[in-house]
Amino acid sequence: MSRKLPYIMIAFAAAMWGLIGFFVKGLNNAGFSAMEIVAIRVLTAAIVLIFVGIAFYRSHLKIRAKDLYLFVGTGILSIVFFNWSYFTAIHLMNIPIAVALLYTSPAFVAVLSFLFLKESMNWKKWLAIIMTVIGCTLAAGITGQGGTSFSVSSILIGLGAGFGYALYSIFGKVALRRYHPFTVTLYTFLVASAALVPTTGIIGKAADLFSGDAWLYALGLGVFPTVVAYFAYSWGLERTESSTAAVVATLEPVIATMLGILVYGDRLGGLQLLGAALILLSVIAINLSVPSRKKRQVTR
Repeated sequence: MSRKLPYIMIAFAAAMWGLIGFFVKGLNNAGFSAMEIVAIRVLTAAIVLIFVGIAFYRSHLKIRAKDLYLFVGTGILSIVFFNWSYFTAIHLMNIPIAVALLYTSPAFVAVLSFLFLKESMNWKKWLAIIMTVIGCTLAAGITGQGGTSFSVSSILIGLGAGFGYALYSIFGKVALRRYHPFTVTLYTFLVASAALVPTTGIIGKAADLFSGDAWLYALGLGVFPTVVAYFAYSWGLERTESSTAAVVATLEPVIATMLGILVYGDRLGGLQLLGAALILLSVIAINLSVPSRKKRQVTR
């Protein structure tokens, strides 16, 4: 059982990520925009992480001012843009297709790493990229029996989620050379909060946030698919290979798809299901082509 526990924790984290759509839909229905929901998520996560840091990671709470630009990259260029794109895609399309487009991120990472980090490309990576392109075309652009076609703008926004999340790997890789994973995560959410709280006016909607069930969705979004999932994934990742962990984490779109179909009545055609499957296979292929590392930071 002790050998299986790391994989169970990774699967648990993936399941938590798969439930993001539940909290986003709840806040959408409560009248919050996509950017306001991003602000709620990052602010809630930042507050929880501050208390966790004070309790368990006091030696990892400081950074150098000259490194702040790294967290502008992870916090604003990645987390803010990625979350806005993902939450908007969930609203414009449906949960299964939105999460499938999010999972194009490994293909973006491969291309960006090749262009900017001078990492090598092999045939598995090229195959994964081709499968991703075909999968996106099938999943988002073709209507099958019971399925729905989507506008070009919604598809691009969904792909923006994958691209934004990929940017985290680029900026985060540099930041992790200098700081502990907790430090990177904490300051990512702190910078994102500092940028979003004053610009979205979320403080002015505090009354709406604490009325009805909205506060439960907000707290749930900041805690379960963010802080709890991060710690569960990190704990499991420290005890297994990163490539294996990434494959186990593909449980996320399975959970998200089940949520969309069973709870919200989302429908997918046969070709859309095939497209989503191709994207997942590309994720597995691209992770199996990467040399294993004991630690890889992941922040949804």
